[in-house]
Amino acid sequence: MLLSSLGRTVARQCAKKQSFAPTALFKVSYTSESHDDFAPKKKIDIEDEDEAQNLIAEHVADNKIMLYMKGNPSMPQCGFSARVVQALQTEGVDFASVNVLDYPEIREGVKKFSEWPTIPQLYVNGEFIGGCDIVMSMQESGELGDLLKDEKSE
Repeated sequence: MLLSSLGRTVARQCAKKQSFAPTALFKVSYTSESHDDFAPKKKIDIEDEDEAQNLIAEHVADNKIMLYMKGNPSMPQCGFSARVVQALQTEGVDFASVNVLDYPEIREGVKKFSEWPTIPQLYVNGEFIGGCDIVMSMQESGELGDLLKDEKSE
């Protein structure tokens, strides 16, 4: 509706021959001068289930707090993942994450790795903590804060 009324305003302005440049309203600029950190990352190719299991084990071992989720922390793709991200952010900790929607082999592999059927999955210090319901229950009881107290960002 806003675009519709804006279009009518632009048409009226142009019909009255007032200086109004409608093309400038919708100009979008794409530049390649962005820093390499913002360039698209190459996705890895996972050949088989064993490779997926090894990669998951490496993630969990190398990251104090590891979250397998749908989407990413700045744009979760499901409500359960969003709730776990919010809980971790509320606790003030940094964490690593993998978007399982980008990697079907990881999505299925992490379920076998933890013997837990759902996503998101949270690991702290190499130990599987649980999914959304468990993390939310731990946050409400204060257990999550106690578990993460040594990992808080400064």
